[in-house]
Amino acid sequence: MAKQEQLRHSRRMTHLQNLFMVLVAASSLAAAPDAQPQWLPASPEKLPRWRGFNLLEKFQLGSGRKPFVEEDFKLISQWGFNFVRLPMDYRLWIKNGNWEEFDEPTLKEIDQAVAWGGQYGVHVCLNFHRAPGYTVAKPAEKTSVWTDPETQRVCALHWGTFAKRYKGIPSERLSFNLMNEPAGVDAKTYAEVVRLLATAIHKEDPNRLVIADGLQWGTVASPELKGAGVAEATRGYTPMEISHYKASWTGGERYPVPVWPRPLSASGCLLSPAKPEGSHPMVIEGPFAEATTLRLHVKVVSSAANLRVTADDKIVLEKQFKCGPGKGEWKTAILHPKYNVYQNMYDRDYETVVPAGTKQVQIQVTSGDWLEISELGFKPASSPREDLLPLDLAFGKKPEPFRYAPQANGPAFLNMKYQDRQWLWDNCIVPWKELENKGVGVIVGEWGAYNKTPHDVFLRWAEDCLQNWQQAGWGWSLWNFRGSFGVLDSERTDVQYEIVGDHKVDRKFLDLLRKY
Repeated sequence: MAKQEQLRHSRRMTHLQNLFMVLVAASSLAAAPDAQPQWLPASPEKLPRWRGFNLLEKFQLGSGRKPFVEEDFKLISQWGFNFVRLPMDYRLWIKNGNWEEFDEPTLKEIDQAVAWGGQYGVHVCLNFHRAPGYTVAKPAEKTSVWTDPETQRVCALHWGTFAKRYKGIPSERLSFNLMNEPAGVDAKTYAEVVRLLATAIHKEDPNRLVIADGLQWGTVASPELKGAGVAEATRGYTPMEISHYKASWTGGERYPVPVWPRPLSASGCLLSPAKPEGSHPMVIEGPFAEATTLRLHVKVVSSAANLRVTADDKIVLEKQFKCGPGKGEWKTAILHPKYNVYQNMYDRDYETVVPAGTKQVQIQVTSGDWLEISELGFKPASSPREDLLPLDLAFGKKPEPFRYAPQANGPAFLNMKYQDRQWLWDNCIVPWKELENKGVGVIVGEWGAYNKTPHDVFLRWAEDCLQNWQQAGWGWSLWNFRGSFGVLDSERTDVQYEIVGDHKVDRKFLDLLRKY
């Protein structure tokens, strides 16, 4: 009996110890925001590898006047991230359209976000998504910060006001990102405006960290800014066919169904012999071991076009397209005012069968204007699946021949280059590494993919991006935290969500982000 009593006592003690450890852990988690944050040193010459999200409460006037949300900062911190970028519309903090009169209640809401960043150990980066005189969104500003001295003065006044307001908060905790994705401006003019704004900031607060986006919507490094006392931000949306599939604001409805790695295939924009750029068939080499269903997804047809598919010397598909107004075979009739012709969106499939033994298939427009084939599908008679090939829609590009050779393991399309992790490194990392090597800090200010991109494709592409940025030593900021690009409430239809409080969490994506 004594031994049994000792055993029961030992079990009770073990249970109490385990309970105590759980309570200690819970207490530590709850107390984490009040613990001393580990701030990372930051300078224009070298940025830390911050990792985090864009928060959109003040993204644009049309979305309404909303305060930032403390829960976002808490979750971001608890999940191990340490950065938020706040893209903001200056029209939210001016009074009655007077861009020299500031609305104190709105500024206090921004103060609160900065304070929550300090409380939860999250660096806050303030960005003018719409600055006085410039926006990447619509409608355009009435005056231009690139050319109008008065607009430049007002834009500098706004940044100077923020600099004075937050003077004394270390740059490890707070940075300023001047304007979002500049475009339509030459490098020299952009550098002049950046220097003007940075000077206005540093006049009020000499130590404030300033970040300038690269040119061409943040994709092109700007060495002209060297010596301006600013770091630079790039983007992580390449290729747009992956990141903005079906995104209406970028024309993503015209993109083919995404795959990753993505074949850099022949152009699917086929021109007739009447075009001055020249007409070239798309050539697909075989031999085709068995009868194969060939699917062509036709996107846009300009005016009229005769599409012909031949298998060796035999015509296996011939289709005459003729555009016009009203209803028809197309999905949308679109009058192109510049040319006064209809360039209609068909966005539909056409199929034919390539006979067994065919050595070569040719696809061409034999008369008319031009049309787009956004993807090809190949389905051999004995195969349960279709081999999908997205096509490049660059106008006037000569299609390069390729070979279709389905295999149990390995690519189905030969003699073809691919967009993959190495391609991303060569095109999106190397040019910015050259800038970094000159003493300019770099961060990926925005990245992600719209919720219409298939989730498995998105995750493969995202991991290649994240691995590259980890290797490069760069931080990143996902667009967004909650919403169509985010880890919370993204409304993807092909994700099994995990419920956390009132939110739907994309656990696979969240785990991937935490890994890198």
